[in-house]
Amino acid sequence: MTKALITGITGQDGSYLAEFLLEKGYEIHGIIRRASTFNTGRIDHLYKDPHINGVRLFLHYGDIADSTNLIKLLYRIQPDEVYHLAAQSHVRVSFDIPEYTGDVTALSTVRILEAIRETGGKSKFYQASSSEMFGKVQEVPQRETTPFYPRSPYGAAKVYAHWMTVNYRESYGLFAASGILFNHESPRRGETFVTRKITRAAVRIKAGLQKKLYLGNLDAKRDWGYAKEYVEAMWLMLQQDLPDDYVIATGETHSVSEFLEETFSYLDLDWHEYVELDPKYLRPTEVDLLIGDATKAKRALNWEPKVTFKELVQIMVDADMTLLQNKERAEVFGDTGPSPAR
Repeated sequence: MTKALITGITGQDGSYLAEFLLEKGYEIHGIIRRASTFNTGRIDHLYKDPHINGVRLFLHYGDIADSTNLIKLLYRIQPDEVYHLAAQSHVRVSFDIPEYTGDVTALSTVRILEAIRETGGKSKFYQASSSEMFGKVQEVPQRETTPFYPRSPYGAAKVYAHWMTVNYRESYGLFAASGILFNHESPRRGETFVTRKITRAAVRIKAGLQKKLYLGNLDAKRDWGYAKEYVEAMWLMLQQDLPDDYVIATGETHSVSEFLEETFSYLDLDWHEYVELDPKYLRPTEVDLLIGDATKAKRALNWEPKVTFKELVQIMVDADMTLLQNKERAEVFGDTGPSPAR
């Protein structure tokens, strides 16, 4: 049975990846941080469904800032594949906590690569690189050969982690691949990220529970895909004969205002009546346009996105509607109802 270790397993991508790999018959090990409250909501359903899990999902307390713990885990688990998804991944927040972002987002990659090297170098490694590395774009669309120009502490940290992955691959012969993923969203997206912030607020406005939505730059354009599809690309990268780096994207770009239009119109609302600008959500330096060229992934991995921009928005809105209805039902009847996770 193939073993996989996932950092960030409780996050959006980690939960979808765990789901995907369990369906492939993997034994899954995830690293979670000890906290005073449970933060496993995105993967709880995997424990509750024996047809998906059986006894093949194991969680280990640890921290990607603790290299000793990482080495011990790798010695004990001996994973065939390591997917490094954990990070401080909020771009705007990275301006407020740049040192922490560098430690967690950049140096954690080196800690894991060193742990793999220390334990024999047999584990295949996936690095979650980011389109934010392109920042002030030097080429449109962006591909694997496009120069990086990060515009945030998060983007700079990801550039460091990306190049260290390349260096360990070339210096020590590790199977280390990077997925340069453009924005990918889902109902499991954190509520402080702009797409989920929009769909959640729109549903609450429709229900009469919220009056206004405050946002930053509405003109920023992003290449938005469906996270559930993107985790398959991660897996495919580690099934190749040789490690490499791949852009994963839809090849389309849409502005924040377009996302607003799709979301609110789906609920028969006019977003202009409810959305206001709040300067606190503006970044010191902005990334104006991101659009990826995933030609290499399509050719080498036989991967391409299927869910459209409009479908993605509708998936997210429908899920937030279900969440709100379940919450209202729970308040009245004490029944949480079915999970909206998709």
